[in-house]
Amino acid sequence: MVQNSSLADAIPPSPTVPLLGQPLTRAFFDRSVHEVAPDIIGTTLLFNGVGGVIVEVEAYHHTDPAAHSFRGPTPRNQIMFGPPGFSYVYRSYGIHWCMNLVCEKEGTASAVLIRALQPTHGLAAMRRRRKLKDERSLCSGPGKLCEALGITIKHGGLPLDEPPFTLYPRSGKVDVIVGIRIGITKAVDLPWRYGLKGSKFVSKPFPPEPSPKG
Repeated sequence: MVQNSSLADAIPPSPTVPLLGQPLTRAFFDRSVHEVAPDIIGTTLLFNGVGGVIVEVEAYHHTDPAAHSFRGPTPRNQIMFGPPGFSYVYRSYGIHWCMNLVCEKEGTASAVLIRALQPTHGLAAMRRRRKLKDERSLCSGPGKLCEALGITIKHGGLPLDEPPFTLYPRSGKVDVIVGIRIGITKAVDLPWRYGLKGSKFVSKPFPPEPSPKG
């Protein structure tokens, strides 16, 4: 986990934020979901050129009762059992689309849920789709960000390193904060939620970190 971040304040919510480095490839996701999840914080996700900095995610492992893959493959979750580096999109509560990034080797069925973005590209399109102006509310939740970016079930199963998706590496070091996942009823105590410390764009604030003793 990397330290020393000012990224939350350094990157303004502007459509002119420069993107540095070569886009991430599918190989980035070919490792433990518990490595990918904190490492994805601070990267930039674009869908047809619209998106922003990933500031909050949750990890789901196939041994985890809260994971869709826990009981084995189904028509709904079969993408999770495929190779890493693909999108897994599902409907939440029959209302919202949610996007996950498939990780680990084929057959493992683990994924990272993208919970929140800091909008940086295509704000006009996001505001039109979400019918609001407040930048903090555009992508502050998994369903909100999919609506803002225009991601639906038809985009599930697409490679993350080919259009319409592009993922750019971090532009600097980040400070990742950890907490328990939210909005679930199983395995609620697992500290598998990761966020960009100090970000105002997360879906829900992380609890304060304990003060050092002594």
